[in-house]
Amino acid sequence: MMGFIKRSLIGRPLKSSELMDQKLSKTKALAILSSDALSSVAYGPEQILIVLMAVGAAALWYSVPIAVGVIVLLVALIFSYRQVIYAYPHGGGAYIVSKENIGQNAGLIAGGSLLVDYILTVAVSVSAGTDAITSAFPSLHHYGVLMAVIFVILLTILNLRGVTESATILAYPVYLFVLSLFILMGVGIYRIANGEVPMAAHTAVGTPVAGVTLFLLLKAFASGSSALTGVEAISNAIPNFRKPAPINATRTLLAMGGLLAILFAGIVFLAYYYGIVPNAHQTVVSQIAEESFGRGIMYFIIQGMTALILVLAANTGFSAFPLLAVNLSKDKYIPRMFQIRGDRLGYSNGIILLGLAAIVLIILFGGKTESLIPLYATGVFIPFTLAQSGMMKKWWKERPKGWQGKFAINMIGAIISFTVAAIFFMTKFTHVWPILIFIPVIVIIFHRIKLHYDSIGPQLKLDAENPMPAIDGNVMIIPVSGITKMVENSINYVQKLHPEVLIAVYIAFDKDEMKAFEEKWNKWQPDIRLVTLYSPYRSIIQPLTKFIDKVEKRARENNYQVSITIPQFIPKKGWHNILHNQSSMLIKAYLLYRRNVVLVTIPFKLLK
Repeated sequence: MMGFIKRSLIGRPLKSSELMDQKLSKTKALAILSSDALSSVAYGPEQILIVLMAVGAAALWYSVPIAVGVIVLLVALIFSYRQVIYAYPHGGGAYIVSKENIGQNAGLIAGGSLLVDYILTVAVSVSAGTDAITSAFPSLHHYGVLMAVIFVILLTILNLRGVTESATILAYPVYLFVLSLFILMGVGIYRIANGEVPMAAHTAVGTPVAGVTLFLLLKAFASGSSALTGVEAISNAIPNFRKPAPINATRTLLAMGGLLAILFAGIVFLAYYYGIVPNAHQTVVSQIAEESFGRGIMYFIIQGMTALILVLAANTGFSAFPLLAVNLSKDKYIPRMFQIRGDRLGYSNGIILLGLAAIVLIILFGGKTESLIPLYATGVFIPFTLAQSGMMKKWWKERPKGWQGKFAINMIGAIISFTVAAIFFMTKFTHVWPILIFIPVIVIIFHRIKLHYDSIGPQLKLDAENPMPAIDGNVMIIPVSGITKMVENSINYVQKLHPEVLIAVYIAFDKDEMKAFEEKWNKWQPDIRLVTLYSPYRSIIQPLTKFIDKVEKRARENNYQVSITIPQFIPKKGWHNILHNQSSMLIKAYLLYRRNVVLVTIPFKLLK
């Protein structure tokens, strides 16, 4: 039954030889890897306006020069990550660049920040998508968290079906979203050119506004820079591209940067000319669409496309998170399970973990996008800064032909990225302070995992000078709960192994019961030694382990190995397990980590 459900949701398993068929074309890659960056135009401009509204509607004209500054940063980042793609064509992005050029801890900070950032990508994108839906249908506002959780589950299932399949499905809404925004911008510019938008709707650019400070403008710039999250995803996911991967990845990156710049500038421009004021019940894009088309069919198409792209933008996280996890796992900083490909050739463990973590975040924050965006943006500008700094060091050290221009581009990107990260810390500390806790904690966890993996190798390696000690014999202990076919099956199996010593152990909670069992046993199996242990406190583990300790000590003196043979019946149906006390499972769980005891399970399958 479970297999049927899995096949229905995820699809048939794919052969390893079909891996090349899962590589992405530029068209599909733009949809699956740029959806996060492109969708951020739905909330990035709004974040600028929210900050400026602290002074008043008259200050909203500052959104225009601030948008220019954001686009300058975008250009610097696009050209910087273009250089990262060519310098590190096997992917890894900020993690690999920082680790190889700045140092191990810098790489771990970048990698840990991006792992958390991709979780936030999913949470923020889905939360923003539900905001767009509830803007169009206010009656759904109370179901926002539930809707967001359902969307994450659907996206997780979609990505478990494979990269190519998810990209094929995503391509249509992404390009329809871009087309709908171009139509919105075209109609808006046409109305402005025809004089249909009154000049009184907005304050003229350059008008002095009391209360506007440099600190406020920097805060608005940092908030608007949240639209640049996701720019690094392509450099992390180069292995997903068709050959030649670096060239295809670079062209996709440039296309994404161009589209993002045009859409971001267009939304800010229309919001300024229309005199849009942000509010808690309707997004800025929704207000622009309503102003342009009214509450007609085109308005709902734009809102539908916006909601869809915001939800599906989470797919950038689902695409980049597993690949970054693979790189960290190969370096032994996170569990090796993240290197395992699932039935559909995707890194399913990373996909599932990402989905679960995003759901937890959405529930904890109540689906409030504005609460997540500062943490989200700060988390991504830290690896931005480290990646640009790492590339600067690389060019300075290697000094290839034309390195000065490359160095200058990365230096500009590093300075602006560091400035934005610093502004977030200064202006939104109450929202971003968890970063100061989770980054050190993540780095410590990475080091502990690496220490564990490094300690395993020497312990498993064959050593001719220190061979494993030979075993001269075997002492086998069978815990028995009664005289049954299950016990008889276990005894028959053990006797075929011809152990030097065979002991059956029975634990009784009542002395009369103990004596009665001894009599039955001596009649049934007179040739097998029975040890009965009285347990006045009705514990099975305590008297059994004490007995094993005594036997183990004696066995060690004779160079014998102690093996615990546990009879266990297997019910026909899985749910039948809850009807039994599972004492065999309890014994195994307790004894598993005893170094000198071998555990042997002998199953006895029930037919009814």
